[in-house]
Amino acid sequence: MSGPANAPASRPGSGPANAPASGSASGPANGPASGPATGQRHTPWRAAFFALAILGIVAGVGWALVGSRFLVVRSIQVTGTHLVPRADVLAAAAVPQGLPLIRVNTAAVAHRIERIRQIESARVSRAWPDALTISVRERTPVLAVPSGRGYQLIDRFGVPVLQAATRPKRMPRLTLQPGPAGSAGAVVAIASLRDSPAVYAAAAVLRELPARLAARVTTVAAPSASDVTLTLADGVTIVWGGPDRPVAKAKELTVLMHTHARSYDVSAPETAMTGG
Repeated sequence: MSGPANAPASRPGSGPANAPASGSASGPANGPASGPATGQRHTPWRAAFFALAILGIVAGVGWALVGSRFLVVRSIQVTGTHLVPRADVLAAAAVPQGLPLIRVNTAAVAHRIERIRQIESARVSRAWPDALTISVRERTPVLAVPSGRGYQLIDRFGVPVLQAATRPKRMPRLTLQPGPAGSAGAVVAIASLRDSPAVYAAAAVLRELPARLAARVTTVAAPSASDVTLTLADGVTIVWGGPDRPVAKAKELTVLMHTHARSYDVSAPETAMTGG
């Protein structure tokens, strides 16, 4: 009567049927439930922290550039001056000591400096942490214009740079009258020469001449931008025409001058002529 039928009853809690119940109570289903909720609770705080940190950095940089006593103008360096005193450049710049560098309008400062007649261009740059650099390009006189009892020395744009009692050596005299360049010509109004195409053409012709020939030029006549005539120290005249094709004209003139003529016309290099 006590056979195998009673064996299963003696092991009620150890069978496979109980395994799933134990696993469901402590299995993976309970682990992930608390992870995402914790991350979500911390995310807004992280975002707020980083936002405040960025605002703090921006405020600090802004204060350093505008309000700090360290990044301000303490010195100004001026380069390129020969004719204009440094004090005149600083006065025209009008940049006060102690002004924050970030507030310096470099373009406006350069424009004020360029109002000085002898200065052709100016460039202003910041030199951190506490300096400005002003680089100027002064005008170079290339032609002498009779004016009163002396000469106004003008640059290639017709701007008067200096006043001289006598014509400087190797600086040609300019006349805007037609005819031979050796003629004295009338005294012209200096103001009318500024940005004159004829003056610019005369200066361009002189710049393109061979150095030995340019040193011999005493007078330049330029009634128009396309009609430039040169007179040399020995009275020889050269009709150059406009400032175009300078290489071809100089080459043709070099060949023609071997004829030792008194006048040369290279305004049209293909049909250059001599005279006298």
